Amino acid sequence: MAAAMVAPDWVAQHAKTSPDSLANIDVASGRKFTYRQFNARVAALTNVLLSKFGVTKGDRIVVLSRNDTDMFEIQFACQRAGAIFIPLNWRLAVVELDKVVSDATPVALFYNSDFRSAAEQLQSLTPIPHLVELRGGQPSEYERLISETSPVTYVADRTPEDTATLLYTSGTTGRPKGVQNTYSMALCNAIVLGSAFRLNSSSRALVVLPLFHTGGLNIFSNPIFFYGGTNVVLREFDPTQVVSILKDREFGISHILAVPTIYGLLQAEAGFAQGWTTEPYGLAVSAAPCPVPLIQSYAEHGLLLRQGWGMTEVGPQALLSPYEQRPSKYGSSGLPSMFVSTALVDPEGQPVADGEIGELLVKGPSVTTGYRNQPEATAQAFRDGWFRTGDAAYRDEDGYHFIVDRLKDMYISGGENVYPAEVEHVISQLPDVAECAVVRMSDEKWGEVGRAFIVRKGGSSITPEIIVAHCDKHLARFKIPKDVRFVDALPRTASGKIIKAQLREPTPAANS
Repeated sequence: MAAAMVAPDWVAQHAKTSPDSLANIDVASGRKFTYRQFNARVAALTNVLLSKFGVTKGDRIVVLSRNDTDMFEIQFACQRAGAIFIPLNWRLAVVELDKVVSDATPVALFYNSDFRSAAEQLQSLTPIPHLVELRGGQPSEYERLISETSPVTYVADRTPEDTATLLYTSGTTGRPKGVQNTYSMALCNAIVLGSAFRLNSSSRALVVLPLFHTGGLNIFSNPIFFYGGTNVVLREFDPTQVVSILKDREFGISHILAVPTIYGLLQAEAGFAQGWTTEPYGLAVSAAPCPVPLIQSYAEHGLLLRQGWGMTEVGPQALLSPYEQRPSKYGSSGLPSMFVSTALVDPEGQPVADGEIGELLVKGPSVTTGYRNQPEATAQAFRDGWFRTGDAAYRDEDGYHFIVDRLKDMYISGGENVYPAEVEHVISQLPDVAECAVVRMSDEKWGEVGRAFIVRKGGSSITPEIIVAHCDKHLARFKIPKDVRFVDALPRTASGKIIKAQLREPTPAANS
């Protein structure tokens, strides 16, 4: 009974109850699929996995593709066959991808034609029985298999604890970790986001972030399918195109998740805030701290950016800002979501008082069961049943959580703890600063001090002296960066997070 409640077939259900409702719109190819059509394609692909590829429960299927509605078909076909869906980060080099593929040992690799060379190289490095090419609806092996295979209604027996999806962390710092996302996590996520963002069958989400990332896949894409709404899928982000779509009533976008950088780029578009069809409660920002001035700027146009906090391992949203939010809480990541408990502890695991900084711990049915093939990493990630996030945070008297920084990014200057995110928050208040990042650097006198990397807004002539003077008014002296450098852009992951490890590497002298 529990498995039936936790792991139902969302697509099949809506194909019965609202067959003519739109499930997907693929902007790049112009394809549109109702739930009846979507379900039929998933059913045929399920038969391909079972009868042609011999997939059994627990087998892995990997996908190497930019955003495409085909990826959703593969995901739900995997669920029906009992296989595990693994979207690959197409921005990685083949040698990095091979670390993931060799760990996953997949039965099949579905790939977009753009990545044919990478797919063939991966098959030569790690044997993959089946390679299937996608071409965005154009004649391809993928389309041939679907058209020539009869649909089946088979659905594997699945329990809440079974892994539905593996999302691999970046392998840039060592062995990548496959985060096990269960059916229980998927259901909790759908309920949480549905409640917080008023999702229903009329909701339409614009899918901007890459689908190999938990933000792109799980906020709001999969919950939209749970409620029978529509996903409008962009192949890649383009700010001019996004603003055009948001103003187009034919698309009727009601929800969008993006990182702060994307919202900043949208804001820079001429007339960006006029004529949006988006409701204020549908604008979510995550994956990186959102500068308060950006939230305030959107609020002036009647558009509320609702910040949250999460990670692949926690479902992904563990903290959410409520719709009714006071401006004084704009810097917060919000309150714990419905299915999680949170705790803040010191290095010894003891609770800290409100207002004090501690490591954020999360517990609940929306938390991962662990990492594939890595029992030691799984054991280290948990403390007495609580997942250790590695984030430093504090909680105010109203229960709102404020993420201070990653614990690994903290440094000690003259015996005092410095959290770079706090310094970045102060610097970002300057109107001539587009983006900033602060990292540690060695110092003979103080042990460690800060180095700030600044991206100026267009036409700005802001100087290091102005940056330091501003910090001097708002920060203790030991927190003020000793070195300020201006750069054209900050290195980022596909999800929009700044790659601080690259900034900590030796760099040339500051440019003026």
